[in-house]
Amino acid sequence: MPEKDMGQALCCYQVDQSTVAIKERFGKFDEVLEPGCHCLPWIFGKRIAGHLSLRLQQLDVKCETKTKDNVFVNVVASIQYRALAGKASDAFYKLSNTRSQIQAYVFDVIRASVPKLNLDDVFEQKNEIAKAVEDELEKAMSAYGFEIVQTLIVDIEPDEHVKRAMNEINAAARMRVAANEKAEAEKILQIKRAEGEAESKYLSGLGIARQRQAIVDGLRDSVLGFSVNVPGTTAKDVMDMVLVTQYFDTMKEIGAASKSSAVFIPHGPGAVRDVATQIRDGLLQASSSHH
Repeated sequence: MPEKDMGQALCCYQVDQSTVAIKERFGKFDEVLEPGCHCLPWIFGKRIAGHLSLRLQQLDVKCETKTKDNVFVNVVASIQYRALAGKASDAFYKLSNTRSQIQAYVFDVIRASVPKLNLDDVFEQKNEIAKAVEDELEKAMSAYGFEIVQTLIVDIEPDEHVKRAMNEINAAARMRVAANEKAEAEKILQIKRAEGEAESKYLSGLGIARQRQAIVDGLRDSVLGFSVNVPGTTAKDVMDMVLVTQYFDTMKEIGAASKSSAVFIPHGPGAVRDVATQIRDGLLQASSSHH
C-alpha cells in the first residue's frame, strides 16, 4: 500500500512546534495534542477542532482619552501575551476574539486612569499606567487561559494644537535662559574690560612717574659730577647750561623731523633765560609732586 494511502487510513496528524491542537470526539472536547505526530482514527469520531499558538504575541492598542486639564491625548499601549499550554482548552473555547477582548480591557483601564492626571503627570507616570493595565489584564485574561507577559505605554501623543503650544512654551523658556546667560556673559566682559582699563591707566601713570624720577635723578648726578670736577661752579650754573643744551638739541630734532621748512623759536639771551627758568621750574614741580 502506498505511504499516502496508509496515512489516510490511519488518520495520522502532525502538530507543529510551539502549537497545540484541540482534539474533539463526537463534537466534544477530548484532549490537547502536543507538537508531534498523532493518530486519529476517524471511525471513532475523533477530529481536530483547531489549533492554538503558544508563541508570544503582541497587540498595540491606541486609545484616545482626555486628561484632567482637558487635553485630548492618544495613548498607545503595547501588550505582549501568550496562551498557556496547561489551559489550552480554556483559551480555545472561552474566547472567540482574544485581541478584541484585550483591547476592551486596555481601553477601560486607560480611560479610568488618565482623566485623573494632568498632562505633565501622564508623561511622568506612564509606568504606573502600564502597571495598572497589566494588573487588570492579568486578572481578567488568566481566567481564559492567557498570560500577560508585559505591558508598555509606548507613546503619549497630545492633540496637535496642544503639542505646538507646548513646544512654543519650551522654546520661550529656553530663549529666556539663553538671554539671561548672554546678559551675564556681557556683564562679566564689561567688568573685566573696566578692570583692564583701570590696571592699564595705573601702570601708565606709574611709568610716567618713574620716567620723571629718572630724568630728575640723571640731572642731579650730572650737576653733582660737574660741580666736583669744575671747582667754583654752583649747581644753578650747571643746571642752566644743561637745560639750555637740552633746549637747543630739542629744537634741532624738531627742525629735522618737521615737515615744514621753517620752525619759529624764541631768540635772544632773554628768551633763552626764560626757557631755562620754565624748564627748571617744571622739573622741580614734577620732582616735588612725586615725593
